[in-house]
Amino acid sequence: MPDDSSADHEATQPFGVAPRTTDGSEQPEVGNKVGDGDGADGDDMEQSRELPPPPLPPRPSLHVPSSRPPASGSFRLSKRTSRPQLLSQPTTALSVADVHTQGRGENATATSSSASRAVSRKHSASHSGRFLGNSDSGGEDSASVISYAPTLDARLDGESLLGDVPAEATTPAWRALSAQIERDNPFETVPPESDVATLQIQHEFDEIGSVDAHGSNEETLLEAWKTKLKHFFILSASGKPIYSRHGDDQLISNYIGIAQTIISFYQGADDPLRGFTAGGARFVMLSKGPLNLVAVSRLGESDAQLRTQLESLYMQILSTLTLPSMEKMFSNRPSTDLRRPLQGTDVLLDGLADGFTRGSPSTLLSALECLRLRKTHRRAINDTLLRVRSPNLLYGLIVAAGRLVSVVRPKKHSLHPGDLHLIFNMLFEAGSVRAGGGENWIPLCLPGFNNTGYLYMYVSFFSTSERDGSGPHERPAATGGKDDELAIVLISAQKEGFYELRKMRDDLVEQLENNGSMDVIKSAIRKGHASCSDIVPGTVLRHFLYKSRGNVQFTMPSFEPYFHGLGHRRKLMSLYQTLHESIHSRTAHLKVQHCVGRDATALAWETPLFELYCVAGPQATRASLAQGANRIVQWIRREEERVFIIGGAVF
Repeated sequence: MPDDSSADHEATQPFGVAPRTTDGSEQPEVGNKVGDGDGADGDDMEQSRELPPPPLPPRPSLHVPSSRPPASGSFRLSKRTSRPQLLSQPTTALSVADVHTQGRGENATATSSSASRAVSRKHSASHSGRFLGNSDSGGEDSASVISYAPTLDARLDGESLLGDVPAEATTPAWRALSAQIERDNPFETVPPESDVATLQIQHEFDEIGSVDAHGSNEETLLEAWKTKLKHFFILSASGKPIYSRHGDDQLISNYIGIAQTIISFYQGADDPLRGFTAGGARFVMLSKGPLNLVAVSRLGESDAQLRTQLESLYMQILSTLTLPSMEKMFSNRPSTDLRRPLQGTDVLLDGLADGFTRGSPSTLLSALECLRLRKTHRRAINDTLLRVRSPNLLYGLIVAAGRLVSVVRPKKHSLHPGDLHLIFNMLFEAGSVRAGGGENWIPLCLPGFNNTGYLYMYVSFFSTSERDGSGPHERPAATGGKDDELAIVLISAQKEGFYELRKMRDDLVEQLENNGSMDVIKSAIRKGHASCSDIVPGTVLRHFLYKSRGNVQFTMPSFEPYFHGLGHRRKLMSLYQTLHESIHSRTAHLKVQHCVGRDATALAWETPLFELYCVAGPQATRASLAQGANRIVQWIRREEERVFIIGGAVF
């Protein structure tokens, strides 16, 4: 068959010979060319059959090159076994892909890939096997799921992932400078004079006087009122003021009217207003039946956190009135002035509000803090409570320095954390009960337990300060302080049970003194919180909050020596609130958050078993934070039955 083009025939090369470019170099052959003639095509096919097939490309090596120095902070497979791992490792532990780094003040948030989240949340057979009982007890009170908590693998790849130079590649001068920088503590790099909130918080709790008869000081008082960082208002649906943390009715009446107008406008449109921002402050509203509660904050708290605080204020009102009685008042007369039935409870509402302004870890985490005791000592206290229990006792508490020591409760009932928070606020924050000293008999509604009726609470305070006697002394009125107080709280449904519970108190104190438990409690109270460096020596961490989700309890170290004064502690709590919101908001997808700011770095880590929030200095690396978080979890494993109450005394 004749060729279609002589030029094309001349350009055709034999199969297997690469064509050359204009400069004489060979071009790589892309594929087999179809010959122009039958003869040429046959020759090419015969030649291709005779040539051996090209070799396969080598497999990529899975081993790390030996020339690379081993970085102390890098993920590596375990070399303890020569056989391959057939079962996966616990997948609730932190993986690098789960870490989310966020700078303080950044609006944009990065999300992890769906593949990485799917891997980190997948259950493994080996990890599930760890939750099987290792004893024949069948799950006794001393066992806890938190004992098998996963750990955060801090061995991150310092070169490729974190951007940190491995220790082997740094010069001595750089290592010396880094060691000096990492000793910086949080909030030391920003002068207090440049932080307006730090200066204002010092005067946040100064009382604002009343407007005089001529109104000459109204402008001055109004300016002082506007400088407050946080306000709480409670008003009825008809617009009558019920409570305000700062300022009297004459000073704030205009603002209460404006708030009621805005709330009513949106309620009339069947679209209740939940919150808005104005003038650098966040306004959050909460409607509860005939009451409207408003929070105004310039402390950077989220809507959910402010709404939780408003819920606590509402529960405090219910603890005084009960829900049915309050609803009956407003159904009979919608314009009821609730301030008269609530007369005398302003000190309780003020105590709650001031605790929220200072920053309350208990409210933030919705958990309780316990006094650290040995397991055997706590068991002895529990056994003593059960031995002296009164027949009409519903709940019994021993509370030391605002921390729970022991609780006795019915088998099928437990106290709601919100109810315990109200009791602790009444005993230690508000100061109204402590000021009376001696014994107290208080009718109380616990909304989390039953918001329709009253219980009766017997309270007896003791001072644990060093005196000439060995036992505690009943504290007289207006003496002692929160940090050395011991309170015995006995709750009953019997209105006439005062003398019965008093006898139980006497028997309890006597037996605690005889078996030495009272001395143990006194020693633990005087010891106080351990510092972060005592708990985890050599760590870059300066403070942390650890919440056991199953036990609904938390633990933390002392604020000293790194956080001095109200200003620094308030900034620390603001940082914790930011971390908490970052992993609990509706749009949050990651379980680990790494926050970097100009004055501190922090890490939030959430698992089904616990929540951990850590704070370090501004130059602390992610690897050091992860290592510190691991060591905190390991310490909790060892000390779990000392820092948490597991089970308690149950009857």
